[in-house]
Amino acid sequence: MAKILDGRLMAEELLLDQTRRVQELRQKGIVPGLAVVLVGEDPASQIYVRNKGLACERIGIHSETIRMEERSSQDEVLAVIDRLNADPAINGILVQLPLPRHLDERAVLARIMPEKDVDGFHISNAGKLFSGQQGVVPCTPKGIIYMLKKGGVELAGKEAVVIGRSNIVGKPAAILLLNENCTVTICHSKTKDLTEHCRRADVLVAAIGKPRFVTADMVKPGAAVVDVGINRVDGKVVGDVDYEPVKEIAGWITPVPGGVGKLTISMLMENTLEAACSQAR
Repeated sequence: MAKILDGRLMAEELLLDQTRRVQELRQKGIVPGLAVVLVGEDPASQIYVRNKGLACERIGIHSETIRMEERSSQDEVLAVIDRLNADPAINGILVQLPLPRHLDERAVLARIMPEKDVDGFHISNAGKLFSGQQGVVPCTPKGIIYMLKKGGVELAGKEAVVIGRSNIVGKPAAILLLNENCTVTICHSKTKDLTEHCRRADVLVAAIGKPRFVTADMVKPGAAVVDVGINRVDGKVVGDVDYEPVKEIAGWITPVPGGVGKLTISMLMENTLEAACSQAR
């Protein structure tokens, strides 16, 4: 039976430490600030944005949510980002994805100042991650590494397989695992013998958005299985991993909900605090 990597518990522990650090910063006259830009009425995005606002409120970060209509133009969105870039009260800027189709996502993300890019999606921060330089690390991959280490998973020298090659999760997660001295394989929709790759993994990260895709026969006994997926099936939220059978085989596993998602928001708070400290210096 796998050890459950409880994201809720880890997030609560982080929250206490972050609350203390925010109080220390406020005593020095530094109030960390996060602005979230939400374009449109996507239901899932609404939930994510609300949860980010609640997290800010709990630890004492100043939070602003800029809600824009679905039909907002590219120039209107860029103007909002320019205003936030110039606002000294805002240390971190996050544009909630996905954006409406008529907007150029790359151009929008590129407009955010790299030091205020608390999502870690700016090309400058992506380049720093790839080249081993200090920069902002995307929240979900950062949370994955935190969970594995906190859960006692040994990473150095291990075989790691990441299913999914997105710029948001798959690729940066692979780089971070490589930085932890794992031997890393990235699998995707064109991978041949996917099951065989997965069976060799000591650490298996599923980030493809397909409900219960990873089945028990794909998992190496004793492996650490990280489920990044959030899918709705018959009104229930399920991950990319077939949780109940896989937890009987794995050594560690993250639940959905209550796993990686909780740490993603914690890492957003962490990135915002780090940005506030860096900008204050």
